[in-house]
Amino acid sequence: MERHLGKMLDTLVQLASAHGSTVLADHLRASIKQHGQPKLTAVTFRMVTEAAQLAALPPHPGHAIGAWLRPRVARRLKGEGIATLGELVAFCNRRGGSWWRSIPRIGPGRARAIVSWLRRQQTALGLTVDADVDSVEREGVPLVAAELVEVVPDLASDHGASRGADRLTLAPLERLSVPHTLSGANGENRSTAFCYIQANHDLAVVRAYLNRYRDQPKTLRTYTKELERFLLWAVVLRGKALSDLRVDDCEAYKDFLKSPDPRFVGERFARHSPPWRPFASGELSGRVAALRGARPASGVHLVGRCAVSGWQSVEGGERSGCDQARACDENRARLAR
Repeated sequence: MERHLGKMLDTLVQLASAHGSTVLADHLRASIKQHGQPKLTAVTFRMVTEAAQLAALPPHPGHAIGAWLRPRVARRLKGEGIATLGELVAFCNRRGGSWWRSIPRIGPGRARAIVSWLRRQQTALGLTVDADVDSVEREGVPLVAAELVEVVPDLASDHGASRGADRLTLAPLERLSVPHTLSGANGENRSTAFCYIQANHDLAVVRAYLNRYRDQPKTLRTYTKELERFLLWAVVLRGKALSDLRVDDCEAYKDFLKSPDPRFVGERFARHSPPWRPFASGELSGRVAALRGARPASGVHLVGRCAVSGWQSVEGGERSGCDQARACDENRARLAR
């Protein structure tokens, strides 16, 4: 009987070490190292029993992530405000395939393992992990998506209405479509010289420029983010095509970056999701500080480069005879920059 009880205790301790709190696991390991076996008080015995019972239960949305995931992973998820399995599933569904990018030291491999485990537990959890949360995010972003969303000018802004009154229809660059009158097909700043790219409107110019960086995923993501913000601001809030913007418009955009319209700001969502916004809530304070201390080039500078000398090197080296895209008039674009 004593041997049987000893085996039962050993099993309980093993389960508690694997599924209990990190404090309990550390205490049990230290006790075994010092005494050769765990020394349990009434409190620690109760904690061991509870942890062992939890290990025998199926996962539940309300369970703490620390009860099911490794301590290091759980700590990093908690740092993002994720405390339970239900919150983890909701977070993944909200962010899509790139859900793990904002969490330190959670790379694509570990993210794939977490999502795989969540999928196996969907029945027990009573929750569904969306199909796009596959953690196999393609590098960069597609230049054009299958489903497009047309954005239109915000007429309320034109008439001086207060910001934040209505929700705007916004879409990321790959899903973006604009009315023909704001496409820039007949933009004021379009060059009359021969154009070296097949771009009949502003979106085509921007996409042709971004296509240069298709083998540089990090650069592509950064440039896409900046250009789509500038383009959306121009069409929706300024009511102008990108190639119709003038110097005063570009200065207004720099001011906008310091305090974006609240309707352009929101929680991080997957790019295909309707609630997606160009600016994430948590990045604004750091962005304002960066704008005050550095060149607020971002979208303005990039538009100048992609419209005039889209094939110019990032370092600003000399261009050869056919090294200009000439999508817009060079002198006007340089003034905007």
